[in-house]
Amino acid sequence: MDFKQYLKSRKNRVDAFLEKYLSSIDAPSRLLEAMRYSVFAGGKRLRPILAIAAYETCHTKTPCEDAAVVLGAAIEMIHTYSLIHDDLPAMDDDDFRRGSPTNHKVFGDAVAILAGDALLTQAFELLSDDKILRDIDPDRRGKIISEIARSSGSSGMVGGQVADILSEGRSIDRQALEDIHLRKTSALICASVVSGAILAGAAADKVSAMAVYGSRIGLAFQVADDILDVTGTQEELGKSTSDVTRDKKTYPALYGIENARRKAERLAAEAVGALDSFGEQAWGLRTIADYIVERKN
Repeated sequence: MDFKQYLKSRKNRVDAFLEKYLSSIDAPSRLLEAMRYSVFAGGKRLRPILAIAAYETCHTKTPCEDAAVVLGAAIEMIHTYSLIHDDLPAMDDDDFRRGSPTNHKVFGDAVAILAGDALLTQAFELLSDDKILRDIDPDRRGKIISEIARSSGSSGMVGGQVADILSEGRSIDRQALEDIHLRKTSALICASVVSGAILAGAAADKVSAMAVYGSRIGLAFQVADDILDVTGTQEELGKSTSDVTRDKKTYPALYGIENARRKAERLAAEAVGALDSFGEQAWGLRTIADYIVERKN
């Protein structure tokens, strides 16, 4: 299958499920409108696709089962919540995201905060729904929920965001920068592939290999993102490039652009190396690694 077709087909499945699921929940209309506004604002669905690709890599039967799509949809809701909150005036104070006004610019700060809260909690309601995931072993589902909760919370994404905010205007070294992004960015990306492997019933050594892949590719994604913030325009990226003006610590700032590019390539190579034991079945994950460091937005 052509890689663009591969991405499109998995994205379409996730989008179709999100459309159906969000249309079915009981929520005030204004809140639901705000949730849908950011969920369907045009994201690439990288994290859900990684979860599905990891599942397909570890599974030996029919690829891309419905449960993997459900898992990916839950992860996308968590990612979207984080973007809504990240854009708020109290954080990055961004006016645009994915080429459109940010959530708080359209719905106001209060509704934006609550839309993010709702997406986060809705994700865990989805993952714990016995009707939707009735065929998944409860113990396996518990491990997935624990993995995603840990990566999203104080030891993962939220903790990394706090460390990132506290680093603004301060001098930090390369290790501190990596520690921030292992939590802020890499943790949820890593949880996506690890959860996909757990869903597929992968052995412990395979799950560990996925964790190495996920952590490396998560950092590579952040390095590439930092480079794009310097080299890209708002029109290309669909968002403002506020990290420099806010004196946020980035990989180009500490390494220089060319060294940062080389670091992203090394991280991607390390990620691909972790997949050696999976053979040709890991084609999707390997190709995604190349895509992450070569993307233009």
